[in-house]
This record gives sequence, C-alpha cells and structure tokens, in this order.
Amino acid sequence: MALNREVERKFRVHPDRLPKLPEGARLVQGYLGFEPTVRVRTEEGPGDTRKAYLTIKSPGLLSRDEYEYDLPFAEAQQLLTLARASLVSKTRHRLPVEGAEGLKWEIDFFDGDNAGLVVAEVELPDEETDFPRPDWLGEDVTEDGAYKNAALATRPFRRW
Repeated sequence: MALNREVERKFRVHPDRLPKLPEGARLVQGYLGFEPTVRVRTEEGPGDTRKAYLTIKSPGLLSRDEYEYDLPFAEAQQLLTLARASLVSKTRHRLPVEGAEGLKWEIDFFDGDNAGLVVAEVELPDEETDFPRPDWLGEDVTEDGAYKNAALATRPFRRW
C-alpha cells in the first residue's frame, strides 16, 4: 500500500434518521485540475477555526493516492478564484463510528448547486476493514463516480 493511500467508503444518508450532530464546519472547495485531481479547500469551523489545504489525488473511487498540504487561508481563498468548474460548498459534521475506535463519519450537507444532497464518508485503514453501518446510512455510492466532489463541481446534483 502506498504511504499516502486514501481508502474511503461513501453513502447516501437518510437525514431524518440522523442522531443529533455536533456543530459543523463550513467547507468550500474548488478544482484546479482533474487528472490528477488538484483541489483547494477552505474550512471554517467551530470556535472561529480556519484551515485551508491543497490536495492532489490520483484516479480511483474506493482507494487512491492522496497528498495534502496546509495552505495559508488567504492564499487558498485567492486560489479558489482559479477553479476550473463551479465551487462545491457544504457543511461537514464529524461523528465517531460507534463500535469502531478511531474511525469517524464525515456527514456532508451540500448547498448551492448541490443542495439536497447528503452523504456520509468514512476513511478506513484498508479496503478490507469492516465497520458498523447505522440505520441512517442509505445506498453505498462508493463506486459511483457521480458522487465524487470533483464530479459535483462539473455536474452538480441539481442537474441529475
């Protein structure tokens, strides 16, 4: 396995079944390239925390190489203006995976052109890792490329 390998499962969500969620963080991301995927993301969270990242990802759905670097927030905001497609914005809530120490759900409520879409992701140590699936999880969309954030930038949920 590559040193910077990301293994991630993604699911639709039944929002009406979700437990009470912790305060979310506001994420805005733009794509500077698509092969490989080059993304700039800003995150504004609880307590006025502000972070920004540059991320490069190889092709893939369940598993792919990922390299992520911290950026100054102001520089990331400037880089977002260079996005080659529409920006993707969402509110992310992080929730521990019950019964699987160290794993966490990232539940994203999209807005803008992707309003109405709610997905949950879990990052895993490897492709064989099993984890509990709560009743609020819907369809497993890991292998459906339309749910990748980069795809949502070029073909938003509202156009499906």
